[in-house]
Amino acid sequence: MARLRLNDLTVGENYSAQALDSFVSTTDVVLVSTNEEQLFTDPDREYKVTQQLSGFFEHSSENGEKYFRNKTTYLVEKI
Repeated sequence: MARLRLNDLTVGENYSAQALDSFVSTTDVVLVSTNEEQLFTDPDREYKVTQQLSGFFEHSSENGEKYFRNKTTYLVEKI
């Protein structure tokens, strides 16, 4: 089982929703989940980290521009 106090996530490893919740609470990252808004509904549910990205593009509704956000982003998939 994953530790609850994480400093980093590893692609291919499984983590509980509780461990991921703790991680995002203490780390400046983005989590993208394949089960949408249900990521933190069951603290014991397991997720696999499938990708790590260095950032993402974001569209501004204010000026219509697209900006690259240099922020570590993890894609997690419900197991």
